[in-house]
Amino acid sequence: MAEVVYMPKLSDTMTEGVVAEWNKKVGDAVSEGDVLAEIETDKATMEFESFYDGVLLHIGVEKGQTAPVNSLLAIIGEKGEDIEKVLAEAKSAAPEESAEEEKEPAKEEAKPASTLAPKPKPEASQPKPTPAPAPAASKPSVTEGNDRVFASPLAKKMAEEKGIDLTNVVGTGENGRIVKRDIDHYVPYIPAVGGSRKPHVGVETFTDEPISQMRKTIAKRLSESKFTAPHFYLTIELDMDRAIDLRTSLKEQADIKISFNDMVIKACALALREHPAVNSAWLGDVIRRNEHVHIGVAVAVDEGLLVPVIRFADGKGMPEIGAEVRELATKAKNKKLQPSEWEGNTFTISNLGMFGIEEFTAIVNPPDSCIMAVGGIRQVPVVKNGEIVPGNVMKVTLSCDHRVVDGATGAEFLNTFKNYMENPVLLVL
Repeated sequence: MAEVVYMPKLSDTMTEGVVAEWNKKVGDAVSEGDVLAEIETDKATMEFESFYDGVLLHIGVEKGQTAPVNSLLAIIGEKGEDIEKVLAEAKSAAPEESAEEEKEPAKEEAKPASTLAPKPKPEASQPKPTPAPAPAASKPSVTEGNDRVFASPLAKKMAEEKGIDLTNVVGTGENGRIVKRDIDHYVPYIPAVGGSRKPHVGVETFTDEPISQMRKTIAKRLSESKFTAPHFYLTIELDMDRAIDLRTSLKEQADIKISFNDMVIKACALALREHPAVNSAWLGDVIRRNEHVHIGVAVAVDEGLLVPVIRFADGKGMPEIGAEVRELATKAKNKKLQPSEWEGNTFTISNLGMFGIEEFTAIVNPPDSCIMAVGGIRQVPVVKNGEIVPGNVMKVTLSCDHRVVDGATGAEFLNTFKNYMENPVLLVL
């Protein structure tokens, strides 16, 4: 009997997924445990294994397309089996695309992201369309070549009438598909000397970029954090001379390479062990005091920000921390992080020092109660032993959820952290 495979929910925040790759094609034999496809979630690209044995009879979401959780992904059954009835039932039960996309472009632009959630109830102003397979021409398809442009039939017709080359149009529909509004708003560019492009003088131009799954999640989580948790901020300046000397000595004498970020993570981990109130989380009815120290390290990727976690960081040496950070950062940038590698943080560090940022504030990363923003090291005049001498300083700012951490508590933590950073020999004991 044919079995329907639905788009899986691969993370707690996932509402829809993108098929990054099909590892099987229609007609291939499938065994339970075989990797059926690679699914891109809001945080990573993950392998999805089959739960059934049989033959892949139907693919419901082509490579590169987006589909809500619990929508039809594939059908697996016996070779030659008639799946028309199963396919019709699965399509009628799954969330459907709006059939009015081209007829009512204004509604398409105003369509909220929540309509992509599984099995939504139709609004009163939009009558529910009769369940039926959507015409193949109205859905974007994906090919391996770069010479094909994905556009709706109406957009193609309008472009032809206006003499617009679709390869120069940026699509704002699903998966970058060119739709009517893109043709309406299209303004041609004039190549300038040297091969660069610039718009007509006096003509307003813009590009609407589709919102990725990751960016939707970042917007939702950080908005909830900023507008729910009462933030306050504490900034402290560190003398980094000894930290610089230690890093240089370890490299020259023992060929051990560590970064200042590795030092920050280790110093934070040790300070959190002494200040469990900062290593805490607001859970509504209770405040959870974590006895373990799991530090999230913010990593910038093309589509936003991921926070892989260094677990039990207080028990690891700086070289081990550095190697783990590099490995997780590589996975994050390649979208290969697994849920176990991004979940469970008890404290978060965001470091923009390598970008030349001297000081900034960060938004608390739930469920943590605090996040530390780390700036770059600057060489400035400082006073030591009554004399003005060159010095190296670095500023860090602690953002705190006032529901959990009070000002004095945060200040005590920062002073402990400062002591570790200014006496870095304590980090290697």
